[in-house]
Amino acid sequence: MKPPLALLLAATMALPVIAAESTAPAKPDLAKGQALSVQVCGACHTADGTRGSPANPIIAGQHAEYLVKQLSDFKSGKRDSAVMKAFAGTLSDADMRNVAAFYASKSTKPGFAKNKVLYSLGQKIYRGGIAEKQVPACAGCHSPDGAGIPVQYPRLGGQHADYVDAQLVAFRSGQRANSPPMEDIAARLSDREIKALADYIAGLH
Repeated sequence: MKPPLALLLAATMALPVIAAESTAPAKPDLAKGQALSVQVCGACHTADGTRGSPANPIIAGQHAEYLVKQLSDFKSGKRDSAVMKAFAGTLSDADMRNVAAFYASKSTKPGFAKNKVLYSLGQKIYRGGIAEKQVPACAGCHSPDGAGIPVQYPRLGGQHADYVDAQLVAFRSGQRANSPPMEDIAARLSDREIKALADYIAGLH
């Protein structure tokens, strides 16, 4: 006896769903991510990704998708850093998802602006851009409070001023070449404008 047509159609329609589920990446494992943070990342970024050396980024609370992209870029060489390439090169795709999810799950700690003279300039650029230079407001992509937008734009609020300064200079010089929009924007910023933005971002929350 042949199976009813309705059953055949239902079975056929279910095949793509089953195939999609079988190829979907596994849910990140926070315990494995924590182990990697201790074994690989913690020496520079601290065990929970909070306020370590100003030369290294604060990655606690950073969007997991953004962290995975940066690790992938380091591993492939798209983002230049001999140190990070060596570490990222040891990580599988699953490792990257696990450790990124672990750091993303951590709470950030507030930072502080230090330069009162530059603060107002940084605030003006972050919120309103620089019209005469065609520099857009940073808040448009990174949000008014610096929380960023998952996948597309990283969290900036409370980030070390030294690190933000260094990254904007790297974008401007072309040394960091894994974000064409940021290369274009940073190319229009002066040293003083970069320092003002970095200081304002450090205290943003």
